[in-house]
Amino acid sequence: MFEYIDGRLTFKCPTYIVVEAGGIGYHINISLNTYSSLANTERCKVFTWLHIKEDAHTLYGFADEGERRLFLHLISVSGIGPNTGRMMLSSITPTEIQTAIVQGDLPLIQRIKGIGAKSAQRLVLELQDKLKKEGTGSLIAAPLNNTVREEALSALMMLGFAKQPAEKAIDNAVKSGGPDLTVEEMIKIALKNL
Repeated sequence: MFEYIDGRLTFKCPTYIVVEAGGIGYHINISLNTYSSLANTERCKVFTWLHIKEDAHTLYGFADEGERRLFLHLISVSGIGPNTGRMMLSSITPTEIQTAIVQGDLPLIQRIKGIGAKSAQRLVLELQDKLKKEGTGSLIAAPLNNTVREEALSALMMLGFAKQPAEKAIDNAVKSGGPDLTVEEMIKIALKNL
């Protein structure tokens, strides 16, 4: 519902921030990772996810898109709710979480408060292949799409294709169609090759 909120940071503590945007103060729950990323800024842009329950609407905020993407993966696992996902992101860095899941490092995952042996096994079982497919660069913010090639690659990755096959398909599209393709033409040709 809300992609991000950009505004004046009016309050900050390790568990939540208040961002004023358009005359409205948004209470946004954050991880310690996001807290340390915000430093002492007066203005901030926080990527958000809205959790709707019967009795509450809760906003969760993230310093970048990669952290939010990992959070959404974590809460997709049965037994891992938004607060546990936030606790995980507060305990160790998103990169360490991703590496631990991909490598099946159960002892590291179990050291996180609220994660037992069964939850750790479930995390590895359900997310290992997804995170391997995305690759290690998935936690890095999306490129600024300066070139047609980068825009086409970003679009294919958003459609669910892994980065390496998408890059190969785009390279083939450039070979067959030439370097002056538009983004749309490049994506269409690449989709035929995937």
